[in-house]
Amino acid sequence: MKRHLLSASDLSYEDAVLILDTAEELAKLVDGPVKKLPTLRGRTVVNLFYEDSTRTRISFEAAAKRLSADVINFTAKGSSVSKGESLKDTALTLQAMGADAVIVRHSASGAAHQLAASGWIAGSVINAGDGTHEHPSQALLDAFTMRRHLRDSKGDLAGVRVTIVGDVLHSRVARSNVLLLATLGAEVTLVAPPTLMPFGVEQWPCEISYDLDRVLPRTEALMMLRVQGERMNNAFFPSMREYSRGYGLDDKRASALSPEAIVMHPGPMNRGLEISAGAADGLRSVIVEQVANGVSVRMAILYLLLGGASIEEVSL
Repeated sequence: MKRHLLSASDLSYEDAVLILDTAEELAKLVDGPVKKLPTLRGRTVVNLFYEDSTRTRISFEAAAKRLSADVINFTAKGSSVSKGESLKDTALTLQAMGADAVIVRHSASGAAHQLAASGWIAGSVINAGDGTHEHPSQALLDAFTMRRHLRDSKGDLAGVRVTIVGDVLHSRVARSNVLLLATLGAEVTLVAPPTLMPFGVEQWPCEISYDLDRVLPRTEALMMLRVQGERMNNAFFPSMREYSRGYGLDDKRASALSPEAIVMHPGPMNRGLEISAGAADGLRSVIVEQVANGVSVRMAILYLLLGGASIEEVSL
Protein backbone atom coordinates (compact mmCIF):
# COMPACT_ATOMS: atom_id res chain seq x y z
CA MET A 1 0.00 0.00 0.00
CA LYS A 2 0.94 3.65 -0.40
CA ARG A 3 1.96 5.80 2.55
CA HIS A 4 -1.31 7.79 2.57
CA LEU A 5 -4.99 7.06 1.92
CA LEU A 6 -6.34 10.12 0.14
CA SER A 7 -8.64 8.72 -2.52
CA ALA A 8 -10.36 5.47 -3.39
CA SER A 9 -8.50 5.69 -6.69
CA ASP A 10 -5.23 5.26 -4.73
CA LEU A 11 -6.20 1.64 -4.12
CA SER A 12 -5.45 -1.13 -6.57
CA TYR A 13 -7.62 -4.23 -6.54
CA GLU A 14 -4.96 -5.98 -4.44
CA ASP A 15 -4.77 -3.07 -1.97
CA ALA A 16 -8.54 -2.96 -1.51
CA VAL A 17 -8.84 -6.72 -1.00
CA LEU A 18 -5.92 -6.64 1.46
CA ILE A 19 -7.70 -4.02 3.57
CA LEU A 20 -11.00 -5.93 3.48
CA ASP A 21 -9.34 -9.24 4.34
CA THR A 22 -7.33 -7.63 7.13
CA ALA A 23 -10.50 -6.02 8.51
CA GLU A 24 -12.15 -9.45 8.54
CA GLU A 25 -9.28 -10.94 10.55
CA LEU A 26 -9.14 -8.00 12.97
CA ALA A 27 -12.91 -8.19 13.50
CA LYS A 28 -12.57 -11.83 14.55
CA LEU A 29 -9.80 -10.97 17.00
CA VAL A 30 -11.63 -8.04 18.57
CA ASP A 31 -14.82 -10.10 18.84
CA GLY A 32 -12.84 -12.57 20.96
CA PRO A 33 -11.94 -12.34 24.65
CA VAL A 34 -9.19 -9.73 24.09
CA LYS A 35 -10.74 -6.44 22.96
CA LYS A 36 -7.48 -4.49 22.69
CA LEU A 37 -4.50 -5.44 20.54
CA PRO A 38 -0.92 -4.20 21.15
CA THR A 39 -0.05 -3.68 17.48
CA LEU A 40 0.29 0.14 17.48
CA ARG A 41 1.50 0.67 21.03
CA GLY A 42 3.66 3.79 21.18
CA ARG A 43 2.20 5.29 17.98
CA THR A 44 0.28 8.57 18.00
CA VAL A 45 -2.82 9.05 15.86
CA VAL A 46 -4.41 12.51 15.49
CA ASN A 47 -8.04 13.11 14.54
CA LEU A 48 -7.86 16.52 12.81
CA PHE A 49 -11.49 17.49 12.21
CA TYR A 50 -12.44 20.88 10.79
CA GLU A 51 -16.04 19.73 10.24
CA ASP A 52 -18.52 18.22 12.66
CA SER A 53 -18.61 14.43 12.72
CA THR A 54 -19.97 11.69 14.91
CA ARG A 55 -19.52 8.32 13.20
CA THR A 56 -16.23 8.88 11.41
CA ARG A 57 -14.38 10.59 14.27
CA ILE A 58 -15.54 8.15 16.94
CA SER A 59 -14.94 5.20 14.62
CA PHE A 60 -11.33 6.20 13.93
CA GLU A 61 -10.78 6.93 17.62
CA ALA A 62 -12.15 3.52 18.61
CA ALA A 63 -10.07 1.82 15.90
CA ALA A 64 -6.84 3.48 17.04
CA LYS A 65 -7.48 2.73 20.71
CA ARG A 66 -8.27 -0.92 20.00
CA LEU A 67 -4.83 -1.12 18.38
CA SER A 68 -3.30 0.51 21.52
CA ALA A 69 -2.32 3.75 19.79
CA ASP A 70 -2.34 7.08 21.63
CA VAL A 71 -5.12 9.29 20.23
CA ILE A 72 -5.27 13.09 20.09
CA ASN A 73 -8.63 14.59 19.09
CA PHE A 74 -8.38 18.03 17.47
CA THR A 75 -11.45 20.04 16.48
CA ALA A 76 -11.46 23.45 14.86
CA LYS A 77 -13.93 24.78 17.39
CA GLY A 78 -12.14 25.75 20.58
CA SER A 79 -8.70 25.64 18.95
CA SER A 80 -6.35 28.23 17.49
CA VAL A 81 -8.07 27.71 14.12
CA SER A 82 -10.86 29.92 15.44
CA LYS A 83 -8.16 32.59 15.90
CA GLY A 84 -7.05 32.33 12.28
CA GLU A 85 -4.33 29.66 12.45
CA SER A 86 -3.63 28.15 9.03
CA LEU A 87 -3.73 24.47 8.11
CA LYS A 88 0.05 24.59 7.67
CA ASP A 89 0.74 25.89 11.17
CA THR A 90 -1.69 23.42 12.70
CA ALA A 91 0.00 20.59 10.81
CA LEU A 92 3.46 21.70 11.92
CA THR A 93 2.25 21.77 15.52
CA LEU A 94 0.95 18.22 15.21
CA GLN A 95 4.21 17.12 13.61
CA ALA A 96 6.14 18.61 16.52
CA MET A 97 4.00 16.45 18.82
CA GLY A 98 5.14 13.34 16.96
CA ALA A 99 2.02 12.41 15.03
CA ASP A 100 2.46 9.08 13.21
CA ALA A 101 -0.86 9.42 11.40
CA VAL A 102 -3.21 12.35 10.86
CA ILE A 103 -6.84 11.66 10.01
CA VAL A 104 -8.21 14.83 8.48
CA ARG A 105 -11.71 16.03 7.69
CA HIS A 106 -11.99 19.43 6.07
CA SER A 107 -14.62 21.46 4.24
CA ALA A 108 -12.22 22.22 1.37
CA SER A 109 -11.86 19.63 -1.37
CA GLY A 110 -8.19 18.70 -1.70
CA ALA A 111 -7.21 19.60 1.87
CA ALA A 112 -5.98 16.08 2.63
CA HIS A 113 -3.95 16.01 -0.59
CA GLN A 114 -2.35 19.34 0.32
CA LEU A 115 -1.46 18.04 3.77
CA ALA A 116 0.14 14.91 2.32
CA ALA A 117 2.00 16.64 -0.52
CA SER A 118 3.32 19.56 1.51
CA GLY A 119 5.69 17.58 3.71
CA TRP A 120 4.28 19.28 6.81
CA ILE A 121 3.41 15.85 8.21
CA ALA A 122 6.05 13.11 8.23
CA GLY A 123 3.55 10.36 9.02
CA SER A 124 0.56 9.01 7.10
CA VAL A 125 -2.39 11.18 6.11
CA ILE A 126 -5.84 9.60 5.91
CA ASN A 127 -8.65 11.49 4.19
CA ALA A 128 -11.76 11.34 6.38
CA GLY A 129 -13.73 13.54 3.99
CA ASP A 130 -12.65 16.62 2.06
CA GLY A 131 -15.43 18.91 0.94
CA THR A 132 -17.56 17.28 -1.75
CA HIS A 133 -14.57 15.33 -3.07
CA GLU A 134 -13.92 11.96 -1.40
CA HIS A 135 -14.31 9.78 1.70
CA PRO A 136 -12.32 6.58 0.98
CA SER A 137 -12.65 4.86 4.37
CA GLN A 138 -16.44 5.10 4.10
CA ALA A 139 -16.31 3.40 0.71
CA LEU A 140 -14.16 0.63 2.18
CA LEU A 141 -16.55 -0.04 5.06
CA ASP A 142 -19.45 -0.03 2.61
CA ALA A 143 -17.68 -2.59 0.42
CA PHE A 144 -16.88 -4.65 3.53
CA THR A 145 -20.58 -4.66 4.46
CA MET A 146 -21.66 -5.62 0.94
CA ARG A 147 -19.12 -8.40 0.78
CA ARG A 148 -20.37 -9.89 4.06
CA HIS A 149 -23.98 -9.96 2.88
CA LEU A 150 -23.79 -10.49 -0.87
CA ARG A 151 -20.70 -12.70 -1.10
CA ASP A 152 -18.86 -14.87 1.37
CA SER A 153 -16.49 -12.78 3.46
CA LYS A 154 -13.49 -13.78 1.33
CA GLY A 155 -15.25 -13.24 -2.00
CA ASP A 156 -15.02 -10.24 -4.26
CA LEU A 157 -17.84 -7.99 -5.48
CA ALA A 158 -17.59 -8.80 -9.18
CA GLY A 159 -20.97 -8.40 -10.81
CA VAL A 160 -22.77 -7.13 -7.70
CA ARG A 161 -25.38 -4.56 -8.73
CA VAL A 162 -25.18 -1.46 -6.54
CA THR A 163 -27.51 1.53 -6.80
CA ILE A 164 -26.56 4.84 -5.15
CA VAL A 165 -29.44 7.30 -4.84
CA GLY A 166 -29.79 10.94 -3.92
CA ASP A 167 -27.60 14.02 -3.55
CA VAL A 168 -24.69 12.80 -5.67
CA LEU A 169 -23.62 16.37 -6.42
CA HIS A 170 -22.55 17.11 -2.85
CA SER A 171 -21.61 13.56 -1.83
CA ARG A 172 -18.00 12.59 -1.26
CA VAL A 173 -19.31 9.13 -0.30
CA ALA A 174 -20.80 8.60 -3.75
CA ARG A 175 -17.59 9.44 -5.61
CA SER A 176 -15.41 7.19 -3.43
CA ASN A 177 -17.90 4.34 -3.64
CA VAL A 178 -18.09 4.52 -7.43
CA LEU A 179 -14.31 4.44 -7.74
CA LEU A 180 -13.75 1.63 -5.24
CA LEU A 181 -16.66 -0.54 -6.35
CA ALA A 182 -15.57 -0.25 -9.97
CA THR A 183 -12.09 -1.44 -8.91
CA LEU A 184 -13.71 -4.41 -7.15
CA GLY A 185 -15.79 -5.29 -10.21
CA ALA A 186 -19.25 -4.19 -9.05
CA GLU A 187 -21.81 -2.67 -11.41
CA VAL A 188 -22.80 0.74 -10.04
CA THR A 189 -25.78 2.89 -11.04
CA LEU A 190 -26.24 6.46 -9.81
CA VAL A 191 -29.81 7.73 -9.49
CA ALA A 192 -30.63 11.38 -8.79
CA PRO A 193 -32.49 14.38 -10.18
CA PRO A 194 -30.52 15.97 -13.04
CA THR A 195 -29.82 18.98 -10.80
CA LEU A 196 -28.06 16.76 -8.27
CA MET A 197 -25.74 15.02 -10.71
CA PRO A 198 -22.21 16.53 -10.78
CA PHE A 199 -20.68 17.97 -13.92
CA GLY A 200 -18.71 15.32 -15.79
CA VAL A 201 -20.44 12.38 -14.08
CA GLU A 202 -20.66 10.71 -17.49
CA GLN A 203 -16.93 10.05 -17.19
CA TRP A 204 -17.32 8.12 -13.93
CA PRO A 205 -17.13 4.30 -14.17
CA CYS A 206 -20.86 3.79 -13.61
CA GLU A 207 -24.29 3.99 -15.20
CA ILE A 208 -26.66 6.92 -14.69
CA SER A 209 -30.43 6.84 -14.28
CA TYR A 210 -33.11 9.32 -13.30
CA ASP A 211 -35.78 6.68 -12.61
CA LEU A 212 -35.43 4.99 -9.23
CA ASP A 213 -38.38 2.64 -9.68
CA ARG A 214 -36.90 1.23 -12.88
CA VAL A 215 -33.62 0.13 -11.29
CA LEU A 216 -34.91 -1.15 -7.94
CA PRO A 217 -35.88 -4.71 -9.00
CA ARG A 218 -32.34 -5.51 -10.22
CA THR A 219 -30.56 -3.86 -7.28
CA GLU A 220 -28.63 -5.99 -4.78
CA ALA A 221 -27.29 -3.14 -2.61
CA LEU A 222 -29.26 0.10 -2.38
CA MET A 223 -27.40 3.05 -0.86
CA MET A 224 -29.44 6.13 0.00
CA LEU A 225 -27.51 9.40 0.31
CA ARG A 226 -28.30 12.24 2.68
CA VAL A 227 -29.70 15.42 1.15
CA GLN A 228 -27.01 17.91 2.18
CA GLY A 229 -29.06 21.04 2.68
CA GLU A 230 -26.16 22.81 4.38
CA ARG A 231 -24.19 22.74 1.11
CA MET A 232 -27.09 23.99 -1.04
CA ASN A 233 -27.40 27.68 -1.84
CA ASN A 234 -29.95 27.18 -4.63
CA ALA A 235 -33.22 25.32 -5.14
CA PHE A 236 -32.09 21.96 -6.52
CA PHE A 237 -35.63 20.50 -6.44
CA PRO A 238 -39.13 22.01 -6.10
CA SER A 239 -39.82 20.84 -2.55
CA MET A 240 -38.81 18.23 0.02
CA ARG A 241 -42.08 16.43 -0.66
CA GLU A 242 -41.42 16.25 -4.40
CA TYR A 243 -37.89 14.99 -3.81
CA SER A 244 -39.08 12.29 -1.45
CA ARG A 245 -41.80 11.22 -3.87
CA GLY A 246 -39.34 10.84 -6.73
CA TYR A 247 -36.15 9.71 -5.02
CA GLY A 248 -36.94 8.69 -1.45
CA LEU A 249 -37.01 5.10 -0.25
CA ASP A 250 -40.41 4.51 1.32
CA ASP A 251 -41.89 1.22 2.46
CA LYS A 252 -43.54 0.56 -0.91
CA ARG A 253 -40.27 1.02 -2.81
CA ALA A 254 -38.42 -1.12 -0.29
CA SER A 255 -40.87 -3.94 -1.00
CA ALA A 256 -39.88 -3.80 -4.69
CA LEU A 257 -36.35 -4.93 -3.82
CA SER A 258 -35.39 -8.57 -4.08
CA PRO A 259 -35.56 -10.50 -0.76
CA GLU A 260 -31.74 -10.74 -0.65
CA ALA A 261 -31.13 -7.03 -1.30
CA ILE A 262 -29.68 -4.81 1.43
CA VAL A 263 -30.41 -1.16 2.25
CA MET A 264 -27.53 1.13 3.21
CA HIS A 265 -27.00 4.74 4.27
CA PRO A 266 -23.72 6.48 5.24
CA GLY A 267 -25.52 8.62 7.84
CA PRO A 268 -26.67 10.83 9.30
CA MET A 269 -30.14 10.10 7.95
CA ASN A 270 -32.96 12.52 7.19
CA ARG A 271 -35.76 10.14 8.10
CA GLY A 272 -38.89 10.82 6.09
CA LEU A 273 -36.94 12.59 3.33
CA GLU A 274 -34.48 10.25 1.62
CA ILE A 275 -35.55 7.18 3.62
CA SER A 276 -38.59 6.19 5.65
CA ALA A 277 -38.36 4.91 9.20
CA GLY A 278 -39.70 1.55 8.04
CA ALA A 279 -36.98 1.18 5.39
CA ALA A 280 -34.23 2.43 7.74
CA ASP A 281 -35.17 -0.02 10.48
CA GLY A 282 -36.42 -2.90 8.33
CA LEU A 283 -35.01 -6.38 7.90
CA ARG A 284 -33.09 -5.39 4.76
CA SER A 285 -31.34 -2.49 6.52
CA VAL A 286 -27.64 -2.90 7.40
CA ILE A 287 -27.20 0.75 8.40
CA VAL A 288 -26.27 0.08 12.02
CA GLU A 289 -23.97 -2.72 10.90
CA GLN A 290 -22.15 -0.26 8.62
CA VAL A 291 -21.19 1.74 11.72
CA ALA A 292 -19.86 -1.35 13.50
CA ASN A 293 -17.97 -2.48 10.39
CA GLY A 294 -16.39 0.96 10.16
CA VAL A 295 -14.32 0.29 13.27
CA SER A 296 -12.88 -2.96 11.86
CA VAL A 297 -12.11 -1.41 8.48
CA ARG A 298 -10.45 1.64 10.02
CA MET A 299 -8.42 -0.63 12.28
CA ALA A 300 -7.20 -2.38 9.12
CA ILE A 301 -6.30 0.94 7.47
CA LEU A 302 -4.28 2.12 10.48
CA TYR A 303 -2.71 -1.30 10.94
CA LEU A 304 -1.51 -1.49 7.31
CA LEU A 305 -0.39 2.14 6.97
CA LEU A 306 1.49 2.21 10.28
CA GLY A 307 3.04 -1.24 9.92
CA GLY A 308 1.86 -3.00 13.04
CA ALA A 309 2.90 -6.47 14.11
CA SER A 310 1.65 -9.32 11.96
CA ILE A 311 -1.87 -10.58 12.61
CA GLU A 312 -0.43 -14.04 13.24
CA GLU A 313 1.69 -12.62 16.07
CA VAL A 314 -1.29 -10.77 17.53
CA SER A 315 -3.49 -13.87 17.54
CA LEU A 316 -0.94 -15.97 19.47
